[in-house]
Amino acid sequence: MPRTTIKTLLFALITVSTLDAKTLIDCRVVTGGISECNPYGKRLHHIKKVSYELDRQKLIIVKNLPLPDKTFVKVISVEDMIEKYVHIEAPVRFKGSDSDTLQVEVVNTTVKKEIELRVAVTEIPVLPVEVDETEMYGTYCVESGDVLSRLANKFGISVKELTQMNDMTPKSTLRIGKKLKLPLEQERIDVLATACYTVQERDTLISIAHKFGLSAKSIVKFNNIKDATRVRTGKVLKLPFPYVLAEIKAKRKRLEKEARRAKLDIKAFGKHSLRVTATAYTSHRGQTDATPFLAAWNNRLRPGVKSIAVSRDMLTRYGMRNGTKVRIAGIRGYYRVRDKMNKRYKKRIDIYMGLDRRRALRWGRRSVVIYW
Repeated sequence: MPRTTIKTLLFALITVSTLDAKTLIDCRVVTGGISECNPYGKRLHHIKKVSYELDRQKLIIVKNLPLPDKTFVKVISVEDMIEKYVHIEAPVRFKGSDSDTLQVEVVNTTVKKEIELRVAVTEIPVLPVEVDETEMYGTYCVESGDVLSRLANKFGISVKELTQMNDMTPKSTLRIGKKLKLPLEQERIDVLATACYTVQERDTLISIAHKFGLSAKSIVKFNNIKDATRVRTGKVLKLPFPYVLAEIKAKRKRLEKEARRAKLDIKAFGKHSLRVTATAYTSHRGQTDATPFLAAWNNRLRPGVKSIAVSRDMLTRYGMRNGTKVRIAGIRGYYRVRDKMNKRYKKRIDIYMGLDRRRALRWGRRSVVIYW
C-alpha cells in the first residue's frame, strides 16, 4: 500500500476521533483541558454474562445495555472549584461568640443553592489522672544541724517550694527525725543526702556522672581512682556535689584559721618548746595506782581538770615542776603539771581525761609539741 494512502487513512482516523471526543472520553481518565466527560462510556455497557449448564460447559452471552439519558457531565477543576464555587466564611467561634458552627457556602454544578453546614465542635474531656505520689515524691529524715536553706541547696529546690510542699513557713524549726516530702525519687534523695553512690551492674563512670549532673573526671579525682576504665559493682563512690565541695572548702578555711590563731597564741606563750610523745589516761585502777584521784605532790584530781603527768626527765632536765603551765599544740586551753610518770619514760606526757575512757582510747598515742 502506498505511503500516501496510509497517511490519508491515519489523518481521517484522527479527525474522526477529535470530532467524536466527547463520546470517547471516560470520566475515570479525565486530564487537564477537558471540560466535559462521559460517565457511561461504551466499555461500561459492553458486558459479558457467563452461565453454566448441567454439563458444565461454559456459555458466554454478550449483551449491550442502552445508554442513559444524561450522557455528559461538566468537569470542574480543583482550582475553579476552590476559587469560584466554594466560599468559606470566618468561623464564628473565633469572633467571641458562643456558637461553635462553621458556615460554608457550596454551589452545586447542577442545582445552585446555598446550604449551611454546622459542624459541632466537641472538646475532648480531660479526665483526672491518678498519680501515685510514692513514685513522684520521696522523703528525707531531718538530722542534726539541718536547716531549711541548706536542705533546699542540697536537693536543688527553693525554700519556698520546700516549705509549701510540707505545710511549713520559712521560719519553721526542724525537729530531728521529722520526715520532709521532696519532689524527687527516693533513690536520688538518698544519694544526694549522703553524697555516696553504690555502683550497680552496667554502671560506668560516664553514666553515673550523667545521672547526677557531674563530670566523670571530677568523680575520678574525688575518689582517687587509678583505673577509670572499669568500676567494680558494689563499690561506694563519693560524689562531689556542689554543697559537698562548699562544705569541704569552708571546713578547710576554718581549720586554717584556727591553726593560725593557735600558732600565734602558742608562739606568744612560754620560752621553751619541745616535741614529746603524748598519751592519755583516766582515773581507773587499771591505769593508775590504788589512789586514782590522788596524784604526785598530793594533788587531787577530778573530771574536768586540765592536768598532765610528765616523765621524770621533763622535771630534772627541762626545768618543769609542780604547777607548770603548759600549752599543747592542737588542743585548746592550758594544762598544769600535777603528776609524774614512771622512771622508764623519756620525753613523754600523759593527758588526764577524767573518767572518759572512750576519749582516752580515741586519743591513743600522738607526737605533739608542747610550750611552757
